[in-house]
Amino acid sequence: MAAPGFWGDQQQAARISTEHARVTRRLDRYIRLTGEVEEAAELFEMDRSLEDELRAQLAPVSEELSRLQEDALFNGTYDGGDAVVSINAGTGGTDAQDWAEMMLRMYLRWSSDRGYETALVEASPGEEAGLKSVTMTVKGENAYGAYKAERGVHRLVRQSPFDSAHRRHTAFAQVVVAPLLPDDEDVEIDEGDLRVDTYRASGAGGQHVNKTDSAVRLTHLPTGIVVQCQNERSQTSNKATAMRILRSRLVELQEEQREAEIARERGATQDIGFGSQIRSYVLHPYQMVKDHRTDFEVGNAQGVLDGALDGFVRAYLLAKAAGTAH
Repeated sequence: MAAPGFWGDQQQAARISTEHARVTRRLDRYIRLTGEVEEAAELFEMDRSLEDELRAQLAPVSEELSRLQEDALFNGTYDGGDAVVSINAGTGGTDAQDWAEMMLRMYLRWSSDRGYETALVEASPGEEAGLKSVTMTVKGENAYGAYKAERGVHRLVRQSPFDSAHRRHTAFAQVVVAPLLPDDEDVEIDEGDLRVDTYRASGAGGQHVNKTDSAVRLTHLPTGIVVQCQNERSQTSNKATAMRILRSRLVELQEEQREAEIARERGATQDIGFGSQIRSYVLHPYQMVKDHRTDFEVGNAQGVLDGALDGFVRAYLLAKAAGTAH
């Protein structure tokens, strides 16, 4: 960075500066944690009666070390960067649309807890309640690596608030995650492969994003991928954002195909498609959230819905690294 001419290439310099800041944070964290552990060890040697006090003091250090262990598992090309996250209501009618909105709330809280910055790009309200679909960007260190563990179908079992008889209903929502590519990332898209539709955001969308008359929907005909944006002020800006998200989705598709090929070479059957049911959230007749890929489960379902997802993500990353994820 101190070399002459370093800032001559602004984009390259910005990338290196970002990487430098990330590595510096990691090194500072390592030095600080090492110092805290060594200090605690010295105090323990001097006075063994401090054991309980030192254990309490080191609890947050242990939690940070778990996060560092998690960081080491983010070794994919895009894992350290930002993400585009879409939630789509599946089968289950109004319950599924309500479930999609519940999941948005869960992810917004989880993102906040991890220090990520979120911005809603599009939200399509349901007829009675909830959301048909919603897309947001998530920015922060390892955002894509963390959210990648959430892609797939999520199943909710509960007594439906939309059923006058309060019968038990099952609803599904699908989570699609792609790396948010830098603006200068070169991904070829043939204009002839695109269908561009413009529409007006309607319904309760203003509750989530700005109402505009310039929403844009892009359909990539060869893959069937559909992206839309309605939060910018102009049609041109909405199209530019939608194009960036489409490029991200196409790269994610390539990543999925590459992972599937690696799994086949290992002789494993890795279900990474959008149709894979990864987790069940049961609120009735008992409370439990269970991840079907790792068998990791939590009895406090409300805590999970309030954003306590770290345990599930860590279990998945460890199982994937070990090759034991279902």
